[in-house]
Amino acid sequence: MRERLIGERTALINAVHGLMHEYGIVMPKGVSKFRQAVVEKLESEKDKLTALSQEMFWKLVEEFAALEKQLAYYQEKLDTLATTHPECQRLMTIPGIGPLTATALVAAVSDASAFKNGRQFAAWLGLVPRQHSTGGKERLLGISKRGDSYLRKLLVHGARTTIRWVGRKTDRRSQWMRQLVERRGKNRTAVAVANKNARIVWALLTSHQDYQLATG
Repeated sequence: MRERLIGERTALINAVHGLMHEYGIVMPKGVSKFRQAVVEKLESEKDKLTALSQEMFWKLVEEFAALEKQLAYYQEKLDTLATTHPECQRLMTIPGIGPLTATALVAAVSDASAFKNGRQFAAWLGLVPRQHSTGGKERLLGISKRGDSYLRKLLVHGARTTIRWVGRKTDRRSQWMRQLVERRGKNRTAVAVANKNARIVWALLTSHQDYQLATG
């Protein structure tokens, strides 16, 4: 339901961008910038608008605010679930997994032991890269399109966040990510981190233990 509302909000923002462009008004890109600028922009550029167009734009702004309110409601529900459900709390000990990803994983996976191992679980999510071997060397060709695209997207987005903040941390995981970014770039590293996180998710759900960051 939250994802559906996000889609509606994106469509509305795109519509406002397009309609304003017809009047020579340029809005900044992105949800947060739109949220901050739309009211001020309508006020400062009202001389370019007809009375009817002003009315219609303010209706769209009201619709945007209503969507934001609904999204905040669902986000609060998800946050509450995440902080009270023991399995969600366990998954949120993994760097890059927050309330959204944790609740989505727990909702989708009723019994992680149904998967033989972490690799099988990652494959179910579509996070095991297709491989091509030549001369004993494996080359990663990109992620599979199978599996749950929503869960895969959440895991990859979370991985991108951890890469962004990896900095000069000295733990083994951070060192591995930095080296991988240097060799393969951020996009492939994000997929590799998401794959690793999926395997850790399986391990935690089957062992009922929290994630322990290796520092050595």
